[in-house]
Amino acid sequence: MNSLDDYINKIICGDCIEIMQKMPEKSIDLAVTSPPYNLKNSTGNGMKDGRGGKWANAQLQKGYHNYDDNMPHDLYATWQRKCLEEMMRLLKDDGAIFYNHKWRVQDGLLQDRQDIVSGFPVRQIIIWHRNGGINFNRGYFLPTYEVIYLIAKKNFKLAPKANAYGDVWDIGQDLNNPHPAPFPVELIERIIGSTTANIILDPFIGSGTTAVVAKQLGRKYIGIDVSPEYCKMAENRIEKGYFAKKNQERMPLFSDDSLI
Repeated sequence: MNSLDDYINKIICGDCIEIMQKMPEKSIDLAVTSPPYNLKNSTGNGMKDGRGGKWANAQLQKGYHNYDDNMPHDLYATWQRKCLEEMMRLLKDDGAIFYNHKWRVQDGLLQDRQDIVSGFPVRQIIIWHRNGGINFNRGYFLPTYEVIYLIAKKNFKLAPKANAYGDVWDIGQDLNNPHPAPFPVELIERIIGSTTANIILDPFIGSGTTAVVAKQLGRKYIGIDVSPEYCKMAENRIEKGYFAKKNQERMPLFSDDSLI
């Protein structure tokens, strides 16, 4: 078992489960993350016809760097449960996980992620209304939201006055980020700023938004990602203090993704 000092304010490149297993238990205050959604394993057509997103040539069709986002569903759910188990082990008794995912319909069945979060102490579901504008498919309404599961240990409490926020957050996406699925700065600012957490972990750090916000708010961060490209991207953003709220606004979503 390594000392937590080996991880504080660092971006670590590698498999998140293997890295978390080396960290001491009850050593972090908060985990904030959004894993790959397994979008390519989909019965929907949003990822298959070249129109599924705001990025050039529907970038998510190609998967992420070092991960193709296409696992058999049972293996995907098992993998994500293992990730949550490790996050829970690392949390102090007053810690919590903000776990961002997306509900979808797959082969006519609702995937509400219960096969992932069942058995964990889910305290609340937050709806992230991420806005949208254009839907190519006349078979259903435009999808405009994602889900954040607040998975909390028994002694977790929000920061003073943070309980005044509602459970539907109207926060636009990040328009100026080369990562195919970035967290918007304002979303992570809302989450971290609503807690008194000092040490924040993101095991799928991607472009580094969780770390950037943690640093700006005077907190400590630990970021993990399997992709060397994303790790470098995160380190560059942290170094530059990139905090571009102006690039988060309502955006047109060229989307067929309610089924994915």
